[in-house]
Amino acid sequence: MPEIVLTNVTKRYGDFYAVDHMDLTIPDESFITLLGPSGCGKTTTLRMIAGLETPTEGKITINGETVFDSKEGINITANNRHVGFLFQNYALWPHMTVYKNIQFGLANVNQEMPIHASEYERCTKMADVVKEIALIKECIKLSLDKNGKVVVDKALLNLIDTFEISMYSAKEVFHAATGSDAEVEANLNAMVEDYKQKANAELQKIEEKGFEVNDKMNLTKDGEEVIKKRHLDKEEIDLRIRRSARVVKVGEFMDRYPNELSGGQQQRVAIARTLAPGSKVLFMDEPLSNLDAKLRLEMRSELKRLHHETGATFIYVTHDQLEAMTLATHICLINNGVVQQYDAPLDVYKRPNNLFVADFVGNPAINLVETKAKQDENGIHLDLFGGQVKGTFIPNTFVDLAKFRADADAESAQKKVEYQKKLEDKHFVEKGNSDKLFNFKIPTINGTLDSKDEKEISDDDYVIGIRPEFLRIEDDGKLETEVYSAMPAGMETTVKLRVGEYLITSVVFGGVDYKVNAKAMVNVAGKEILLFDRKTQKLIASGELKLD
Repeated sequence: MPEIVLTNVTKRYGDFYAVDHMDLTIPDESFITLLGPSGCGKTTTLRMIAGLETPTEGKITINGETVFDSKEGINITANNRHVGFLFQNYALWPHMTVYKNIQFGLANVNQEMPIHASEYERCTKMADVVKEIALIKECIKLSLDKNGKVVVDKALLNLIDTFEISMYSAKEVFHAATGSDAEVEANLNAMVEDYKQKANAELQKIEEKGFEVNDKMNLTKDGEEVIKKRHLDKEEIDLRIRRSARVVKVGEFMDRYPNELSGGQQQRVAIARTLAPGSKVLFMDEPLSNLDAKLRLEMRSELKRLHHETGATFIYVTHDQLEAMTLATHICLINNGVVQQYDAPLDVYKRPNNLFVADFVGNPAINLVETKAKQDENGIHLDLFGGQVKGTFIPNTFVDLAKFRADADAESAQKKVEYQKKLEDKHFVEKGNSDKLFNFKIPTINGTLDSKDEKEISDDDYVIGIRPEFLRIEDDGKLETEVYSAMPAGMETTVKLRVGEYLITSVVFGGVDYKVNAKAMVNVAGKEILLFDRKTQKLIASGELKLD
């Protein structure tokens, strides 16, 4: 199975680390999104796996085969990694029809693969297809225009999609299915025996050459598939084209040129071309960024369906966190070339590893509130909003802040020792784009306060993270706020609330509006409130926040 493993993969330009010692395992049939801000290294990662970019060091394996290893000097070219690539700009040939665009990669295939008994398979299948007289008649009937005349192209497409046959076979069926009912039945019944005889003749030829045919319709000898460097025949090519076109629903556009298609249709053609070679790994680099918002939503749904139907592994680059959340089985969130978190979408949302992840994922963004914290036997006591509000954080699991601080300090000291050792290695290149703490922003009525501007961070400094949906505007709310702005969107309303000089965001579901400057009482709901360490920015725990 095509599991992909990256081990210590690095891409460096001088002292700029585009990807910094990345370890990543991508399971078979998963949908992975590489997410992060512009320039974080996600496209470089994708291109290195695909073979379009050469890593500086590390190892990459696909399906157990090493495709790159800096130590062993292995670097298999992109065309031999058997992966598909979908570009941002579609890259369709403007002078070619849709059919020719999809066919382009298939016609140039010349590689080692099993010898396929195409004609035997075709005749065997057609012997079954032409028995379906009623269904064939229905396909023809569905292709009639308003005047009752058969639209030939539509009839052929109906036959192709209903029976999953090639255009060549569809034309034979269509030709036999024209005429009176009696003629059609006679023609099709005669074809049953004709195809059976042809299939037997093809099988006899194969056996005379000392081969057998397995259930995949590939030739075998002594139980092993016969492998040969070869081109695909015209039947194989047409079947692959029709199959991929059927999956993305572009069969009716085969004779059109790209400039005769909408943006969404062009995107579908590009996907069909990527699927046609039968690659089990598909790479997509921001493929929806050129589409409008409505079409992007449509195509996201199509890609999710496509992933389910093909069973392929999708690796998808995006900077759109909503796209990543809705599509992925796993999100790999990258910043400055370093993996910040690699988890299922809801885990990334609910339990972000650090402040960067918490802030990057979620729309509207998470509320980050700086706080002083002291722990005693009754819980973790907080001073919020510059001391204006007091509360108690009750973690879902036991937390010892003193131990967390000691462990964090020890880990920091160990990393400094390890880094000093690296500096002693003459081959080591110090990272020019050095990793820094995330500069999170605290909204106020006078602008934003940047965390980087704080000169002194003490051991009792922490950050509380509250997702907007957990700030509930309720009559019995504990926190008194003032409505700063309200943005109703029909299904939900985003409300900015003022607490002294600070601003926080709430999302209220339903068609509700609020008057600016009106008083609003707020409760903090649920047990998914997040406590972060201010010094390291790491998540300490999730839990409940009780306001005094």
